[in-house]
Amino acid sequence: EVELVESGGGSVQSGGSLRLSCVASRNTYLPFGMAWFRQAPGKEREGVAAIDRNGRTTYVESVQGRFTVSQNAAKNILYLQMNNLKPEDTAMYFCAAADIVHIANGRIKLQESLFQSWGQGTQVTVSS
Repeated sequence: EVELVESGGGSVQSGGSLRLSCVASRNTYLPFGMAWFRQAPGKEREGVAAIDRNGRTTYVESVQGRFTVSQNAAKNILYLQMNNLKPEDTAMYFCAAADIVHIANGRIKLQESLFQSWGQGTQVTVSS
């Protein structure tokens, strides 16, 4: 496992933007896939977006067109640009990494159990 540290969370109004960052602690670590998950109070953790080493991206339908996942592989940094935020996007956002990614129907499987390393999370709060 590798240590992942998220940053960039905060409080914004509906329609606002935030960019989350996730830094992997080991410079030589290059996971095959990385992802963002989120968990709202009283709800299960859900996958939001993922990217693999080849640049393939996958998004959950609720954020498609609003969120963009990207990575700086040289610096082991994962990003999540979040635009047009909505109150329902309020959650703790977690960065995750996997040594292997699983593809189904051309999409990276956003399944919590498939990711081995996790960050501590960064809070995103969107007010209406």
